[in-house]
Amino acid sequence: MSWAGPMSALFLQVMVVKNKIKVLVVDDSALMRKALRELITTDPALEVAGVARDGKDAIEKAREIQPDVITMDINMPEMDGLTSMQYILNENPEIPVIIISSLTRDGALATFEALALGAFDFVAKPSGTVSSNLYIVGKEIIEKIKLAYKHANRTSLKNRIRTRSSFSKARDAEDWAKSGADRSPELSKVVVIGVSTGGPGTLMDVLPMLRADLRAALIVVQHMPPTFTSSFAKRLGKACPFPFKEAEAGDVLADGRGYLAPGGYQLLVHRDGRMLRLSASPVTPFMPSVNVTMESVLRAYGGKRVVGVLMTGMGDDGADAMVKIRAAGGVTIAEDESTAIVFGMPRAAIERGGAEIVVPSYRIADEIVKAVHLS
Repeated sequence: MSWAGPMSALFLQVMVVKNKIKVLVVDDSALMRKALRELITTDPALEVAGVARDGKDAIEKAREIQPDVITMDINMPEMDGLTSMQYILNENPEIPVIIISSLTRDGALATFEALALGAFDFVAKPSGTVSSNLYIVGKEIIEKIKLAYKHANRTSLKNRIRTRSSFSKARDAEDWAKSGADRSPELSKVVVIGVSTGGPGTLMDVLPMLRADLRAALIVVQHMPPTFTSSFAKRLGKACPFPFKEAEAGDVLADGRGYLAPGGYQLLVHRDGRMLRLSASPVTPFMPSVNVTMESVLRAYGGKRVVGVLMTGMGDDGADAMVKIRAAGGVTIAEDESTAIVFGMPRAAIERGGAEIVVPSYRIADEIVKAVHLS
């Protein structure tokens, strides 16, 4: 009996170790590998099972370790992160990859290429390729590793990779713009989509399914660093069946046109017209804020001409505005828990009574079309 206590404790310790999420860290910088290891191991649920110094090394380590999650740098010698990730996902599509990217234009372009090729999500380094202050985004990295592990699914990742690979054949932004040059400036309704963590992938699942002749303007508010939204708008423009761009001050809303709210600003609509404007206020935890944009659109057009959509994301941004839109007679749609990468924002809208329609992500486009064309 005297061994019962120590043996039980030892058994529990072994179980805890076995249940840890195994992470493979890939970065060509020894400083970054060390920083990521130290950061990740601050959480008792995580362990760094291995590190890799370049893309080729990552492929070998992924085969050897069979990690639960991989954090991947993009710019590396021998083989870059994009190429390495494609090899890894081809062999093990169930392993989610989180891109750790620099806050540059080139970094943004490569990041969205990675997302298109099947990466789970990304985290932006706070100060360049080698960030000594990585701790600033430490909480975000840990949260996304856990989310990636929780939602990793072989079938969904395979389908996502297959679906997104077709976007590379889409026309570029200039072609889309030309295709909409002769459209009427009429504005029937406004659809506002709010999304955060997990949003880039979910938007790629929704936007291509919308109609080219959508009788509404589409505004997308994605929580994202300012240096990323321009590149992301171009990526969405290739997936969207109608002209889509990063919103600029002076843009005029029109049916069959899409706009992405730029990072670092609030996207608003003038009360006396359809012109978009950017503002540095109000200051909110996320800029752009879904609540701020939705409420601005609601004030400008009234509830019956507004469709609010809230999808995957942490927190509750947009939930209060969804309640107001629904109360004013607008249509509100929230993503169901079954497909949401993070069920925070849609859950908040549902619990507060702001979601009239709750459906999985693959049905959201159909519901938007119904709300716009059948009411």
